[in-house]
Amino acid sequence: MGPCLKVAVIGAGAAGLIAARELQRENHRVTVFEKTDQLGGTWVYNPQVETDQLGLDSNREIVHSSLYFSLRTNIPRQLMGFSDYPFGIRENGDQRNFPRHEEVLRFLNDFAMEFGITELIRFGTEVVRVERVDLRNNEWVVESRTSESSREEVFEVVVVCNGHNTQPRVANLPG
Repeated sequence: MGPCLKVAVIGAGAAGLIAARELQRENHRVTVFEKTDQLGGTWVYNPQVETDQLGLDSNREIVHSSLYFSLRTNIPRQLMGFSDYPFGIRENGDQRNFPRHEEVLRFLNDFAMEFGITELIRFGTEVVRVERVDLRNNEWVVESRTSESSREEVFEVVVVCNGHNTQPRVANLPG
């Protein structure tokens, strides 16, 4: 086993949860940053819709949602599980092979609870900046903010798992 590293995982969707679990399994010190108040990423249903359906009003509130109310998966649950944590049929859950989005979210919550990942997540914490401290050092400054405060922390590794529904800030790297 290698050295124990301080790792920031940005996003608590499926990719962030798996990354956190694997990093934790390797005995790294993991902190997961989640902008919203719950884990699940794209599987969290939000009934809110944009006020300007055509997107013409530049001052409109932008709503990011990849779900609709009656969404079911388009691949069977047997293919959606993890190698050591299958997506089986849960008690009082959706029994179908192509379950609804609520069942996927329940699976992700169960997974996070089973492996102690929920305790690693800082809910309601948005990462607003990630910057390399020194090219010779494996250190990154991660600036995050909540509704009450902001803070900077140094991590040795940053894993970005915030998904394609997030507006990126692309780094300007010379060369």
